[in-house]
Amino acid sequence: MSIPDAAQHLADVEAEIAAACRESGRDPGSVTLVAVAKTFGAEAVEPVLAAGQRVFGENRVQEAKAKWPALQARHPEIELHLVGPLQSNKAREAIALFDAIHSLDRPSLGEALAKEIARQNRHPLLFVQVNTGSESQKAGVLPENADAFVKRCREDYGLAVSGLMCLPPLDEPPAPHFALLAKIAKRNRLPLLSMGMSADFALAIRFGATHVRVGTAIFGGRG
Repeated sequence: MSIPDAAQHLADVEAEIAAACRESGRDPGSVTLVAVAKTFGAEAVEPVLAAGQRVFGENRVQEAKAKWPALQARHPEIELHLVGPLQSNKAREAIALFDAIHSLDRPSLGEALAKEIARQNRHPLLFVQVNTGSESQKAGVLPENADAFVKRCREDYGLAVSGLMCLPPLDEPPAPHFALLAKIAKRNRLPLLSMGMSADFALAIRFGATHVRVGTAIFGGRG
């Protein structure tokens, strides 16, 4: 992708975020755009960096380890978010690499993250992933278990959970899932909501999203 293309795609997404915020009576500064660069190499990221984007998302620890250290050496202000599932045995690397983790979803991972946060004295933003569609093949805490899990993270593991994340089912309208996530967050006093992707981030903003995870609309389709 050329720099002009990347700049235009990024500008289009930013304009849509600003419009959705205006319609919702929100400050555009209250929404963080996470540019999801999974499967795209450093050469695809460079023009997006050149266009001014500094917050990026990855799905896998190994891919992030291979791609980002060199880019961060040149751009130390980069903020890196893990938006994909995390194995407990990757907690050490994840805490070292990422500024936010969007996929806290089970006790074993909570324990592993707490141990590494204490050991490394690094404190990434933590989002509990909620499986709002109760899909058997998808990660995340079931909605009916979310309150208890957030409480356990706070009280048993000493984790400073900041928000919730969801991935609505592909074959269902996303609005009820966004509304459900916002409701769970409100009653647990969680200020951050990671929801909305390329097809529905403007809608997610209307339901209170503070972090939108946009890949295709910026980088183009994945082969």
